Amino acid sequence: MSQLKHVAIAGATGAVGVEMLKCLEQRDFPVGKLSLLASARSVGKTMTFRGEEIPVQELTPESFKGVDIALFSAGGGISKEFAPHAVACNAVVIDNSSAFRMEPEVPLVVPEVNGADVKGHAGIIANPNCTTIITLMGLNPLHQAFGGVQRIIASSYQAVSGSGAQGIIELEAQNKALALGEPIPERKVYPHQIASNVIPHVDVFLDNGYTKEEMKMHFEGRKILHAPNLVASVTCVRVPVYRSHAVAVTAEFTNPPSVEAARLAITSAPGVHVVDDVTAQPAKYPTPLDVTNGDDCLVGRIRRDLVFAERGLTFWVVGDQIRKGAALNAVQIGELL
Repeated sequence: MSQLKHVAIAGATGAVGVEMLKCLEQRDFPVGKLSLLASARSVGKTMTFRGEEIPVQELTPESFKGVDIALFSAGGGISKEFAPHAVACNAVVIDNSSAFRMEPEVPLVVPEVNGADVKGHAGIIANPNCTTIITLMGLNPLHQAFGGVQRIIASSYQAVSGSGAQGIIELEAQNKALALGEPIPERKVYPHQIASNVIPHVDVFLDNGYTKEEMKMHFEGRKILHAPNLVASVTCVRVPVYRSHAVAVTAEFTNPPSVEAARLAITSAPGVHVVDDVTAQPAKYPTPLDVTNGDDCLVGRIRRDLVFAERGLTFWVVGDQIRKGAALNAVQIGELL
């Protein structure tokens, strides 16, 4: 990528948009021109990139003239409305919403897993769900090593920043009230108190009793891993953690796995590392704090599963869902382009 690119960020002032800007700068992405796009209420703000103050512009259908790569992180409705305008201007859209993920002609890409799929794009490439990305960073090396994954049972432990800035504000307000012995403020984000609690409810419930968030790993996992028969049963839980998700995964493979081979496969894979020594004092395993503001995912608690027996493994994987689960993954897709 010796040629400098005109890059646009739609949703530049949101949490993921801000992180996209950081990733572009930290990874020395070949940006020749940068357009920061947001709603009309953000016009007049500036954001710093490589020491320069860049004004935020209003997102309009005309915003993408001359743009090479458009990073979208402004919600599914905005993506559906404005991505076609970007494509019409010959920009390649990398979309962080769920708007296009399951469209057959749209690649759904985790660069370390199925980066070659970007070649099949027709103007739009989709970023997967953050929990799916983090899970597959740990699972894909095992999928490759043991003849393919067949079934997954997983439980996620999802930080409040996955709900945006308002999720963080609500947890902070409740924590403060509890510390001062004051009444809990009126809830606006979660159906129950999140401070000192866990809530097994992320996204809306579907007719099958699962939530949309839980079914994303089922359907997105199939597409990303090229595993059409994969079955995933997932429970997504919101926890009172500010940033970074964790997932407990049990997986059944075609070929019998071993713990030793699993550790070697993960250690050899890009973007993921093993932290796993339960005999140490204190025991070593990854936590959300270990990955916050970091690029890579960490895996620990790798062990033979007692239910799937000779063909099963259980492990724990954590990752920063704003960074690798969203912004970084999008910028990495841009690097592939």
